[in-house]
Amino acid sequence: MTSELNTVVATEYWHPLADGRVQCDLCPRYCKLHEGQQGLCFVRANQNNQVVLTTYGRSSGYCVDPIEKKPLNHFLPGTPVLSFGTAGCNLACKFCQNWDMSKAREMDILADQASPELIATAAKQLGCSSVAYTYNDPVIFLEYAVDVAKACHELDIKSVAVTAGYICEAPRKLFFEHMDAANVDLKAFTEEFYYKICGGHLQDVLDTLVYIKHETDVWLEITTLLIPGKNDSDEELKLMTEWVVEKLGPDVPMHFTAFHPEWKMMDVPSTPISTLIRAREIALANGVRYAYTGNVHDKSGESTYCHSCGKRVIGRDWYVLSDWHLTDDGHCEYCGTKCSGLFEGKAGDWGAKRLPVRLRDYAV
Repeated sequence: MTSELNTVVATEYWHPLADGRVQCDLCPRYCKLHEGQQGLCFVRANQNNQVVLTTYGRSSGYCVDPIEKKPLNHFLPGTPVLSFGTAGCNLACKFCQNWDMSKAREMDILADQASPELIATAAKQLGCSSVAYTYNDPVIFLEYAVDVAKACHELDIKSVAVTAGYICEAPRKLFFEHMDAANVDLKAFTEEFYYKICGGHLQDVLDTLVYIKHETDVWLEITTLLIPGKNDSDEELKLMTEWVVEKLGPDVPMHFTAFHPEWKMMDVPSTPISTLIRAREIALANGVRYAYTGNVHDKSGESTYCHSCGKRVIGRDWYVLSDWHLTDDGHCEYCGTKCSGLFEGKAGDWGAKRLPVRLRDYAV
């Protein structure tokens, strides 16, 4: 079923230049490529004077995770999600926590090959409620992700994008048309951070966030990895959270997660839990109704509270759900206030398990 899969496919978002190169129009990087050159993302290249995706159907591996690990706390809590990524990335974050995949330049990291239909079938057989495009940014394998999402929807499997949101307007519309939920990595709230540390621009990401929230039905959550001395000041967190409430609304959950030294930032210390707690407190004070700490053991900061009565409605401890005080349609059992998100009956019981999967075992 997978042996005949064509791993190089034509793409739509590019145009020829007068000097003989072609320009990729997928993301705001606008890579201009001579014949045979790859873009910064590594997976889109100029072949025969057109931009092609060179990794269609190829993955760095598959794993069943808790949905809370994406992180998504208000989207089918407690359910398993089949996660996969490819290689490469269209940003150049010096602190990348998945650098072994996102910065990969070797095709042999892409060990598994699977058609969209096989991924959807495997997700169904594994009892997964959704499939997540993660580990590296799915916008760079847009054509594959969209085809997988279509196949998943045929089997009533939802699609989750874990992305930095660095994508142009036209492909953004196509990509999110097929997604059911997204966690967008808002890496900081200064242009300097984006430009000097990530090789990108803040406004393009803000535009994506506004688009998802106001132009789609995609459930949206936001994650910010807090790096000591780089993006964790009170003033920056205040401006960021105020912007989220003003432009996106108070119901968009925000996750503040801990940095660990990786890639080209080995000289920066890990984020102390006190920083995450402080960020969460700032968010709540500025009107964010659902703010979380992540990558640390903090049951209070991981749990969900009713924004009206303050009672704990979902208890979490390292992805394991404990308290559950929501009605089948997501209302607080104590006061009846709606908890924003997608809730379908009772919570799942997947817990914190991580299950690596060989998709070839599900081929028919």
